[in-house]
Amino acid sequence: MIKVLMIEDDVELAELLKSRLYKDHIDVTIALTPLEGLSLFQTQTFDLLILDLSLPQMDGMEICRLIRQESTIPIIISSARSDIRDKMMGFSRGADDFLPKPYDPQELIFRIDAIMRRLHPTLPKSISPFELDEERREISRHGTLLKLTPAEYDIVNYMMKKERYAISREELLMNIGSIKYESSLKSIDVIMGRIRQKIGDDPKNPRYILSVRGIGYKFVNQ
Repeated sequence: MIKVLMIEDDVELAELLKSRLYKDHIDVTIALTPLEGLSLFQTQTFDLLILDLSLPQMDGMEICRLIRQESTIPIIISSARSDIRDKMMGFSRGADDFLPKPYDPQELIFRIDAIMRRLHPTLPKSISPFELDEERREISRHGTLLKLTPAEYDIVNYMMKKERYAISREELLMNIGSIKYESSLKSIDVIMGRIRQKIGDDPKNPRYILSVRGIGYKFVNQ
């Protein structure tokens, strides 16, 4: 499991990210103040640091500089301060990536995964929980066969092939033969709700089928 130190004074955000990242085998230790973060960094071993900039006691830029002086640990700056000057200073102080707030936690996971695979090329890629058998028209999750209707199977099949691409409801209606085109766009939302339930997706915090505002949905097979 990847061990991450997160220096972030927004308790609600920190706990949300900690919970979400743990699902992807990323163990987050939260430090709410710079001094606590520096203490943890000196006494424990971490694979990566996620660092806010606007912190009490000490600015995140100074923390970045201090840590970089004594370590090559990857640093991702996570901050609402997204001015180009802040980004330039962050990279000049040794940051490896800069992620402006707000952002989808999944994007943070992608960036962590990219950095870790670049530093450790021999690490295996994340194991996909879903397996598609087109010959049998079956989809499994962690080896367990999903009980999908023909329309549900066709939708998941289509979305898996366009993984991480935003797909509109209109596109699904036009390309899924088991759904009548006369069906309303709302019917797609109903079917998506059933699919999420069957694949174990939390409707309030979905992990696999994500809503894309103003467009439709995208599938993340990770």
